[in-house]
Amino acid sequence: MKTRIALIGIIVEDTQSVEKLNQLLHAYGNYIIGRMGIPYREQKINIISVAMDAPQDTINALSGKIGRLPGISAKTVYSNIQNNCP
Repeated sequence: MKTRIALIGIIVEDTQSVEKLNQLLHAYGNYIIGRMGIPYREQKINIISVAMDAPQDTINALSGKIGRLPGISAKTVYSNIQNNCP
């Protein structure tokens, strides 16, 4: 199975959705290379980046689920690199 390297950029405007966001990230944890969160207190938002190595369908599924959470936006950028999984 081929995997892709991707980065999901997440903007959290409604902190009531953070628990559901963390549950999703935990569920896809096997595919996450790393993540970084930046609180932007002046604007009362949080910015999160999630780096993944996963099949494209898996990345799309996570990004779509995140984007459907109230008060949360997500966009994904893909690397051209494709890897073969054992």
